Amino acid sequence: MPTHHFTQPLRGIVPPVVTPLTGRDRLDRDALAHLVERMIDGGVAGLFVLGTTGEAPALDYRLRYELVEAAAELIAGRVPLLVGVTDPSLTESLDLARHSSECGAAAIVAAPPYYFPLQQRDLVRYFTLLADESPLPVFLYNMPACVKIDISLETIATCTRHANICGVKDSGGNLDYFKQLLTLREQRRDWTFLIGPEHLLAESVLLGGDGGVNGGANLHPCLFVDWFAAAVARDLPRIAALREQVQLLGQIYRQADEFMAVVRGLKCALSIAGLCSDQLCEPVTACDATTRSRIAAIVEQLGLLPAESPLALMHRGEA
Repeated sequence: MPTHHFTQPLRGIVPPVVTPLTGRDRLDRDALAHLVERMIDGGVAGLFVLGTTGEAPALDYRLRYELVEAAAELIAGRVPLLVGVTDPSLTESLDLARHSSECGAAAIVAAPPYYFPLQQRDLVRYFTLLADESPLPVFLYNMPACVKIDISLETIATCTRHANICGVKDSGGNLDYFKQLLTLREQRRDWTFLIGPEHLLAESVLLGGDGGVNGGANLHPCLFVDWFAAAVARDLPRIAALREQVQLLGQIYRQADEFMAVVRGLKCALSIAGLCSDQLCEPVTACDATTRSRIAAIVEQLGLLPAESPLALMHRGEA
């Protein structure tokens, strides 16, 4: 299977791919193919499966392995494939890393093991063991909202000493923290520094970051690719104009006051846009009719309704 070994640092938009489902733990391969083609055509720099947006911890292990195989086959080496291996078990993370390597992935991404309240010294040991035995380079994934622990700057600095650790994805939402992370480039010029919260993408790139792992790029890849390019060019008027669109898209996530509203809202928007179903991993349920209607209005404002939808036809005066 084709492998894409990315040039380090990896720069651009690396969407955390949603996991399209047709039922409980059943992958919708047709929808996955549609999403992959759309994002690659939109100019993304890579694709990241089994992240938070992909609902990875809620998927059974069989489906995780199936998803990696399917994504690698569909991508066919055109862009690097990153695979999330976060798990409470180091052995499970390593097994998935080996499977990902066999499928042609370029790197793995690992947040701290969840459930047990680990100390920073435990994180150093975990990432060291993972990097020692992984056949693929390792991205550190700072995701305190989900795993309930921040990877400290000291821990990440220690990890720069390991040749098989290649960068960090920061979803902590603190630009001061991210700015301090960037000082580590002095130790590792080959490291990639990516930000998760999409509303911070432009600011992070202006600070010297390499790009974003932005869930909204599942829905509107060109928007985030263009916003990244504007930030690289330091085109402030263009950055401001595109920020309005990013903020509009971000309203999709705020239709319910809960953490899972992000994935729920995104999958709802994707279903309205005709890209995949709004089926989520159990026990999380899809948006109700009222919320769906509000999200449909946002999708319409973004110009992302499928051409044959009733709303699109009405907009064109054909209904």
